[in-house]
Amino acid sequence: MYKANFVTKWAIGLMFSATSVLAISPAASAQPKAGISQGSIGNQDDTFLALRDASRANKLDRLDGLASVLSNYDIPSYVDYYRLKPRLKDLMAPESEIRDYLARYDGTAIADRLRNDWLLELGKAGIWPTFDEQYPLFALDDDTQLKCYALTSKALKGVNVADDARALLTTPKDYGQACTDLIGTLAQNGQFSQTDVWFQVRQAIESGYAPVARRMAPFMDATDAQIAQAIDRASLVVARGPGADRVGHELFIIALGRIAKNDPAQAANAIMAAADQLTAAERSLGWGQIALQAALKLDPQAVDYWRAAQGAPLSPDGYQWRVRSALRAGDWKLVKTSVEAMPPALRDDPAWTYWLGRSLMAEGRNDQAQKLFQSIADQTNFYGQLALEESGKKIVVAGTPSMITALELAPMQRNEGFRRAFRFFDMGLRFEGTREWNWELRKMSDRQLLAAAEFARQSDVLDRMVNTSDRTKIEVDFNQRFPAPHRDIMMANTTGLGIDIAWVYGLIRQESRFVRNARSQVGASGLMQLMPATARFVAKKVGFNGFTADQVNDVDTNIMLGTNYLSMVLNDLDGSLPMATAAYNAGPGRPRLWRSSLPGRVEGAVFAESIPFSETRGYVKNVLSNATYYAALFEGRPQSLKARLGSVAPKGYTVSALP
Repeated sequence: MYKANFVTKWAIGLMFSATSVLAISPAASAQPKAGISQGSIGNQDDTFLALRDASRANKLDRLDGLASVLSNYDIPSYVDYYRLKPRLKDLMAPESEIRDYLARYDGTAIADRLRNDWLLELGKAGIWPTFDEQYPLFALDDDTQLKCYALTSKALKGVNVADDARALLTTPKDYGQACTDLIGTLAQNGQFSQTDVWFQVRQAIESGYAPVARRMAPFMDATDAQIAQAIDRASLVVARGPGADRVGHELFIIALGRIAKNDPAQAANAIMAAADQLTAAERSLGWGQIALQAALKLDPQAVDYWRAAQGAPLSPDGYQWRVRSALRAGDWKLVKTSVEAMPPALRDDPAWTYWLGRSLMAEGRNDQAQKLFQSIADQTNFYGQLALEESGKKIVVAGTPSMITALELAPMQRNEGFRRAFRFFDMGLRFEGTREWNWELRKMSDRQLLAAAEFARQSDVLDRMVNTSDRTKIEVDFNQRFPAPHRDIMMANTTGLGIDIAWVYGLIRQESRFVRNARSQVGASGLMQLMPATARFVAKKVGFNGFTADQVNDVDTNIMLGTNYLSMVLNDLDGSLPMATAAYNAGPGRPRLWRSSLPGRVEGAVFAESIPFSETRGYVKNVLSNATYYAALFEGRPQSLKARLGSVAPKGYTVSALP
């Protein structure tokens, strides 16, 4: 998540930094001791952690010695994995050794991980017979690069995979070498046209992955140097004009997008000046590049740029930001046409189903709108809740399923994967523990998932309880999904500050999943994921003398400081829950900036959906969705997410709840 270092320049919302975090990192206490030997070791876990680190650092000379110390270790599959993994690189390990490992630990999470690693090396080396044999055995099948290698293998055999490749190649950050090689293969055998390749180049650049775009230079007439110039010296390319050939036109369009990143109006002037040198399709492409950057800057002119881009092929980000721009402008006609123009897989997302329904309502087509709302109203997510309200109902929690019996619980208590997960959690290895836990859930029924969640609750591993219970389809236990530990501490703090306890629980559920010593990659700590600078500042403001950084994981202290911080941002942002929630994640200055370009008052849902940081956008929606369910549990009566969202307007308006 974005976590701002909140400092004494609070009044103007400045921050020292804000960095994206994707997962809770292992506890600092899980660092191995240096210089461990057979004679000096007192704890085999230290040796195991040393083996893990040596494997990750490719220190081949240490692996056998460390592994020999662990000959009787209680997680032998991981000892063998860490010993073998570095030797997969460039296929140094004998194939017989790899196959022996896969056979010995068949059906386990770590064996599937090793097969994933091996397949990447097989694809890289182009050993397609073995790749084709092993790929169908890869159970998780969640690696984009492997999917690209699989399509490459088919394409080399003469199979037409162009449509499958276009559907897959939408997220350049996941491409690696495999997916750029796939693009090259398809370009060389005629399955991808130059139009396809240039689309991929533009998509990579607009996503911020310029090196991926430059790796595609050999597959087109442009050189790496020309693509680099369009990226890094865009003003020069635009000043030179489109030129006479296709390469010049394509580079000009890319350069327009780069200029628009800083100044959309300048890019708009440039494309209008060169309009006579571009085809109608090229003008649409250029306007699409400008419109996306303007939309990300929340520029009110973005809707006009999107209209000029009519008919241009867009990236997934482009399709979605065209709708968001229309929502901010209150242009329901553009909302409708933009959602309808999306590829089917994207259009079926609950967000766009909901907003398409709203656009139909704006046209008076209520029956059609209600069909869309009802198609997602049973989903327990942000847009499912909003759709339920549009259907004339409020948000309630369903009846609790029957209690898990001892007979249902027993298999969970005996489950070897769960036992490995708890061992890893004890060592601070949350990534490994979570992988083991989730592997065991893959084929479970609702009742089995509820039993596994209950086992996690009894073991005081609440994040696994929540995530496991979240997977059920028919039997839903809201008490498992929305736990409320430390209720007495929470009540004392929220009551004294006058803030909504359901909101705070909704935030903790999103921040840490109730892992008391959770620590993010940027240093945020504890249940409420406080940054050190934020904790120090709030401690000083509330008169907590003698506060030290090591106190931040203490539950009482973390909740006290976190709730006070929430109270500060809520008061500073006119009592708006969407803005205060965004401020907790991205810093208080950003929500002020995001609302400043609004044309007037908008629904809180529009504000949330058009937050330009994808992480913060999802965060705000999840926290307020969580809070609504918590309120339903605590108060025992129907709730309204729309009321919690209220409305947001530029400074000078009064933010208030919508009727």
